[in-house]
Amino acid sequence: MTFTPHPIRPLKALSLAIALAAIAPLHSAVAADTGSASAARGYSIAPGPLGNVLAQFAAMSGVPLSFDSTLLNGQQSAGLQGSFTAQSGFMQLLQGSGYTLQSTGANGYTLVPEATGDALQLGATTISGDSGAQADTYAGGQVARSARLGVLGNRSINDVPFSVVSYTAKTIADQQARTVGDVLLNDASVRQSSGFGNFSQVFTIRGLPLNTDDIAFNGLYGVLPRQIITTEALERVELFKGPNAFVNGVSPAGSGIGGSVNLVPKRAEDTPTRSITLDTTTDGQRGGHLDLGQRFGEDNRFGARVNLARHGGDTAIEDEFKSSQLVAVALDYRGDRLRVSTDFGYQKERINNGRSVVYPNGSKVPQAPSARHNYAQDWSWSELEDTYGMFNAEYDLNESWTAYVGGGAKHTRENGQYSSLYVGNDGSGRVGFLYSPHDEDNKSAMAGLNGHFNTGPVTHQVNVGLSGTWGEQRSAFEAITQANRQPGNLYNPVQIPRPSVTYFGSDIHDPRIVGKNRIKSAAVSDTLGFIDDRVLLTLGVRRQTIEVDGWNTTTGVRNASYAETITTPVYGLVVKPWQHVSFYANRIEGLAQGPTAPLTNVTNPGEVFAPNRSKQTEAGVKLDWDAFGATLGVYRIEQPSSATNTNANGTSTFSVDGEQINKGVELNVFGEPLDGLRLLAGATWMNTELNNTSNGLSDGNRAAGVPRFQYNVGADWDVPGLQGAAVNARLLRTGGEYVNASNTLSIPAWTRVDLGARYGFKADDKYITLRANVENVANKAYWASASTANNYLTQGEPRTVKLSATLDF
Repeated sequence: MTFTPHPIRPLKALSLAIALAAIAPLHSAVAADTGSASAARGYSIAPGPLGNVLAQFAAMSGVPLSFDSTLLNGQQSAGLQGSFTAQSGFMQLLQGSGYTLQSTGANGYTLVPEATGDALQLGATTISGDSGAQADTYAGGQVARSARLGVLGNRSINDVPFSVVSYTAKTIADQQARTVGDVLLNDASVRQSSGFGNFSQVFTIRGLPLNTDDIAFNGLYGVLPRQIITTEALERVELFKGPNAFVNGVSPAGSGIGGSVNLVPKRAEDTPTRSITLDTTTDGQRGGHLDLGQRFGEDNRFGARVNLARHGGDTAIEDEFKSSQLVAVALDYRGDRLRVSTDFGYQKERINNGRSVVYPNGSKVPQAPSARHNYAQDWSWSELEDTYGMFNAEYDLNESWTAYVGGGAKHTRENGQYSSLYVGNDGSGRVGFLYSPHDEDNKSAMAGLNGHFNTGPVTHQVNVGLSGTWGEQRSAFEAITQANRQPGNLYNPVQIPRPSVTYFGSDIHDPRIVGKNRIKSAAVSDTLGFIDDRVLLTLGVRRQTIEVDGWNTTTGVRNASYAETITTPVYGLVVKPWQHVSFYANRIEGLAQGPTAPLTNVTNPGEVFAPNRSKQTEAGVKLDWDAFGATLGVYRIEQPSSATNTNANGTSTFSVDGEQINKGVELNVFGEPLDGLRLLAGATWMNTELNNTSNGLSDGNRAAGVPRFQYNVGADWDVPGLQGAAVNARLLRTGGEYVNASNTLSIPAWTRVDLGARYGFKADDKYITLRANVENVANKAYWASASTANNYLTQGEPRTVKLSATLDF
């Protein structure tokens, strides 16, 4: 079901069949539900030129619309606020314009003068089953046109003065992306490493870390699983680049200065969802995913979506085993003025013999061993269990103002024995040991008001919001001292018995409280529109209070207690001189709870530091050519840096030491520039420098873990003459980076190539999609990243072949 623009002035036609192009050709034979156009949905579209507002509503409602943009020159719209069917929404927007909709005869619509047009009837319009959350996408359906930007709400990415990208469920499915980390690898600004003392995913965005703890769920912090997040229940993965203290508030764990991530859960769509996927890898990982969704009641007001997934088996790494379970239930109600949603989830991960991180202790970094090689100890394991829930509600006070409220909570239980390897120049070294149970309970809430009004020729989009996060962490550990580490080797691993504990902290059977944090904030912003909203000025401020208490894990003595209130402003400007071009600039700050020293191998384990405040200035240009988009930006981030420094006596101390300055240039291209060819490509060039370090020893050096460049080239191509078939390829290229602040250790640049193919076809009125993906085709052995603070290495994943079959029934 592919949309062709109406022939009126084709060079100026505004082609908005994005929702249909997003699923072609794979779903071209799927029968769409004809009732979705008559179901009411909630919309919040800001005032602006009538042509732009119509375009946005058409994309959001999933109705293919094309028209000559010059027909509506000079006409303004008050926007759309509230619950509408597609028919009633278009009627309200076009009232008094002199135009109405007329069918083009190909399931699409165009604008015609009222005197010649037929009555507007969309009740029988065939609309893609992917309308709703996926309707607002660039052609090809891989990237969305809008994202949730914290207190600013859902906004078009071309109308905000920030760099934002939003990956869709289609991208997740076609790439067989099992975790959020797999999805974020599509962006050239992001790379991934393992966590300190566990198997969590840590993302480096613009050269600065983002922990999984600090990923938001529908705008709420502290709700999601803490270390690894699977993708089966996700509709979108939204990436905001740069500091975001104003937009999202302070993150619970203190990371995310280089960027933040928000996850959007799946919701029941107007077309029922009935999908089952069976998958396997050639190494032994097997599993399945069941996705069921249904709307019911009058006007389809009630919805339910259930996602169940289970996977397990050996991975491509020798002797490594992983299993995962997910249960996710999403319920929602959409009335004329009230919209309510709830999400409940349970996720459990088990890892046996997980490949550990590596600490280089010599004068150089040894070469990475074979990609499949495992140097973990047989007694190492980790189990992660998370239970979480969330609710959100919106109520339209009138056509201009909407109030919202949300809340969530989670309980985390982690346990595991971890081995680590400390190596010299030739790969020989010693094996460390850590047993670290961890419990965590978080609660999060938000409330606010957003609306729009005019003061003369100036439009206003006003947002007022309150948010709060309350967390409690309980930890214990058993470990061995440096002197008691047993011999090991990177290339020829030596299996040793589980070491006898030489020191410990708290009771491993009943961990004591080691941390409490209470983060509260209030924010207000106004986006002022000038010259028919071709100039948008965003001004905002957030007042934040951070209260942190910390206790030494070993002694139980309080080692941190502070309460600080800090104000973080934001200034942003968007200028649209031409229809397809937006220039933007921003000055925004980041604020985060101070870092916490590691529990082991330092002289100050568990010490909590005061909040860090960072600053960013950024400018760039965004292009939107309907079917595809592109962005080019430059930025500068100033951030207090933390590092683990070796003392004269051979011990190590963790400290906040000096300032890290990251400067970069980013280029991104996405969408479908040619029929049948979809791109996800980008490049990042970064320069980094340390200043004001202790005794000036590292001044002028590059920060650890920040490569000079990162390139991504991804393409997805429909095979000509074979409907439903497509092939894809992705190249990841990452520059070399230093491992430590003194710049005496470094890892080389690396390149990884991924390939894939899929074929969708209809059998007995059911649609089947077969997918095959090969990651790291050459089985390249490489060090993927260096930790930015703890001076360890993460090795890249080996060649992994993924096969799956999806049945839509």
